[in-house]
Amino acid sequence: MVRDPSREETSPDVGDVLDALADDAARRIVTALSEPKTASELSEECEIPLSTTYRKLEKLTEASLLDESTDIRRDGQHTTRYAVAFEEVAVSVDEENERAFAVDFERPEQARDERLADLWSELREET
Repeated sequence: MVRDPSREETSPDVGDVLDALADDAARRIVTALSEPKTASELSEECEIPLSTTYRKLEKLTEASLLDESTDIRRDGQHTTRYAVAFEEVAVSVDEENERAFAVDFERPEQARDERLADLWSELREET
């Protein structure tokens, strides 16, 4: 499944974001993502077992902290790459409900080719 948190209509659960960021291995993965990487690359670089790496990537993606994309190769093999989906995350007390927390993301701007791909996808959905 390919996920792009910047296109999601609802914000992730504050607890999911905090749980993901509280995990040392998950933080090491986020830190290692200076560029998009595969789970295998992250497992090796962070010295985390591959099965654990996949669980952490799922947790980070569910919390809208990572983007997931698929590279399709001519040989039929598909590779999933992960990238950081935020520039900043802020947790605050919700002004409407003082007993609840809110999470806000500052997302990076999309490149021109990404915006064009989004527009093309929207156009295809409408026709």
